Amino acid sequence: MRFPERSSGVLLHITSLPSRFGVGDLGPGAHRFADTVASARQRFWQMLPVTPADAGSGFSPYSSPSAFAGAPLFISPELIAEQGLLSKKDLADTPDFPICRADFTAVSSWKTAIFHKAFAQFQKHVKQFAAEFDRFFEENRSWLEDYAFFAALKSHFGGKSWIDWPADLRDRNPKNLEIARGGLREHIEYEIFLQFLFSRQWNSLKSYCNAHDIRLIGDIPIYVNYDSADVWSQPENYLLDSHKRPLRVAGVPPDYFSKTGQRWGNPIYDWNAMKADGFTWWLRRFRRILSMFDLVRIDHFRGLIAYWSIPAAESTAENGEWTEAPANNFMRTVARNFPSLPFIAEDLGTITADVREILTNFDLPGVKVLQFAFGDDVARNAYAPHNIGEHCALYTGTHDNNTTSGWFARETSPEQRARLELYIGNTLDVSSVHRYFLQLALRSPSKLVIIPVQDIFGLGTEARMNTPGVAKGNWTWRMDTTDRSSDWAYLRSLTELFGRA
Repeated sequence: MRFPERSSGVLLHITSLPSRFGVGDLGPGAHRFADTVASARQRFWQMLPVTPADAGSGFSPYSSPSAFAGAPLFISPELIAEQGLLSKKDLADTPDFPICRADFTAVSSWKTAIFHKAFAQFQKHVKQFAAEFDRFFEENRSWLEDYAFFAALKSHFGGKSWIDWPADLRDRNPKNLEIARGGLREHIEYEIFLQFLFSRQWNSLKSYCNAHDIRLIGDIPIYVNYDSADVWSQPENYLLDSHKRPLRVAGVPPDYFSKTGQRWGNPIYDWNAMKADGFTWWLRRFRRILSMFDLVRIDHFRGLIAYWSIPAAESTAENGEWTEAPANNFMRTVARNFPSLPFIAEDLGTITADVREILTNFDLPGVKVLQFAFGDDVARNAYAPHNIGEHCALYTGTHDNNTTSGWFARETSPEQRARLELYIGNTLDVSSVHRYFLQLALRSPSKLVIIPVQDIFGLGTEARMNTPGVAKGNWTWRMDTTDRSSDWAYLRSLTELFGRA
């Protein structure tokens, strides 16, 4: 896939939107943000994964109990009320949630109570929604039934991992599954109802964005959680032992972010089994996300070519090994099913010749990050603007980086600052560096530039979204307001000046 013209966009996760309900959602705040993005002449809005997140993973959007479901946390209470499923009184007693930080646990508890009220009303007026609901169910049946059943069982067993459920349910004995399904019928219907609400609100937002010439970029984690509907329902897709526990787990070797690497703990795919059935699960996964987004960033793309495989007993990623995946066969299958290949390959880190070959052969754009450009050898640095080609997506920083102002203040050496000032041709300080980075990015040859909202506003480390390798305190940053007119006006001016409008 090649980007047809010079354009730019913003990176902001749904949870970071302003909202009086403690976390950003798909309601009026998202639509207002789309208006702001459009007025700044931006063509893209990129988000982090929108699948469910939970407390066990620190509410990381990259760790989900489903590769297909939508996050109930994103459902807007205001839009539910507009449907007549909640009253004004139901929303009048909203707690005083923090404004600039997401308290996911408190919000989840409150929203769950609200959702149950809405579900009770839905059951009373189900005929009003019958046609739309039935259509949604049939279109999503391939993943929806297993996910809703999994979520109901997990709740029934007090949040325990599926591996600790009774053996007949753990191993999906058909007779016992049918008995359990009957006993949990209402809870299963509740979970399906939540996905219906999410889908309804999501489709409304996507239509609104597309009508305002904004295309949505999604983000797909390469791996799935072990404790997920995906592994429970199709364990044959993963390298598990005879007791259905992981033999090996995923991660990355020691690198820029971590001296001991990152042990993510996700189960490794059984690529031989997936190849044998034509990569059916992957095609379903891509089909699902491309029904929601216009473009998709594939996180840790190199894991589709060769992946860091760690013995499950290891506590760090240091003793893993690289293992090849059937990359060419996989990508040819994907290309046959999705000829335009609407993907961005996140290819950061140490990229080997085999990864470059796949990117070239399938004409996939990779990712560049400006913050990585000003080390010892700027002249030959692949991330420096003078070395960047047009066929890539250029970011000032990603969700795994510090904000640009925070990076400049805390992570650059005097030598780096001197090189950066020489490169830009001006002296810099924490209050100005983000605007110079916007200029570097938007004037670059890259056809697509994506800028985190934190860098548009010039925010510091307090607005960082994630610190890789740190388990707590991530993902909680929220905007207090979108009303920063001078910052948006500056972005618009640069966008127009450098031919991206």
